[in-house]
Amino acid sequence: MFFIANHPIYNHPLPEGHRFPMLKYELLPKQLLHEGTAECTDFYSPDSIDLSLVHAVHTVSYVKALTELTLDAKAVRSIGFPLSAALVERELRIAQGTVVGCNHALENGIAFNIAGGTHHAFSDRGEAFCLLNDQAIATQYLINQKKCHKILIVDLDVHQGNGTAEIFQNNADVITFSMHGQSNYPFRKETSDYDIALPDKTDDTTYLSILQETLPELLNIHRPDFVFYLAGVDILGTDKLGKLGCTLEGCKTRDSYVLGLCKSLGIPVQVSMGGGYSPAIKTIIEAHANTYRVARGLY
Repeated sequence: MFFIANHPIYNHPLPEGHRFPMLKYELLPKQLLHEGTAECTDFYSPDSIDLSLVHAVHTVSYVKALTELTLDAKAVRSIGFPLSAALVERELRIAQGTVVGCNHALENGIAFNIAGGTHHAFSDRGEAFCLLNDQAIATQYLINQKKCHKILIVDLDVHQGNGTAEIFQNNADVITFSMHGQSNYPFRKETSDYDIALPDKTDDTTYLSILQETLPELLNIHRPDFVFYLAGVDILGTDKLGKLGCTLEGCKTRDSYVLGLCKSLGIPVQVSMGGGYSPAIKTIIEAHANTYRVARGLY
């Protein structure tokens, strides 16, 4: 049995023409059920997270402004979504889905969140469609509860995990690794523990070679007892917001490698889906579904 956090609120209504493909949160679960990769019993509907867990990562003042809908216009523009109570509730449920998921992964090896991977959320602000940093919140939860002592965050979205890097910049218990497009947003990058900035149009062979040289070394050096994997599919050459050149098959091989390595080493992993902005929604769904298909074959 898989654990897949999902809720109807994930598919949040946006103004017509908005560039964020919110529809994927409705279509991806349907596709997984249709093809038999997931069953209805695999899905978990998260409640709203306890704010004390959020405050362990985000400042009280930022969370207060967010939940009371008092963020200023500039802060809302940076987030990129119209601010509303429903949007904030969505973020609180996504974060809870990742927290509950990591508990499941500790027992069963792996867990997923249909949404999440909100790595542009800083301790005191949101950016680029990210309000609360779900994997950062879950990471700090595991540390504070003494369920884990060393955690590796593997961020393979095309955009650097700048918010995650800022949150954990002085935390020796958490290792941040981001492999991203060098000329992609954010244009002012933060400093992760390990950053690999890839040139435009990096292809499958180059991408996978660098990953295969790097990830085993990080796992060997740091010996994490938990991995958070941000499996963004905006590394595709078709992506509107990304500048790399990977194919669907290359992206699937990436997921197979990361999850297979964690499985072989007995390291539990929580997977949040991250970005994906290809013009054809079917391409986005296929790429995200591949992550689950690979996992189904491994676990």
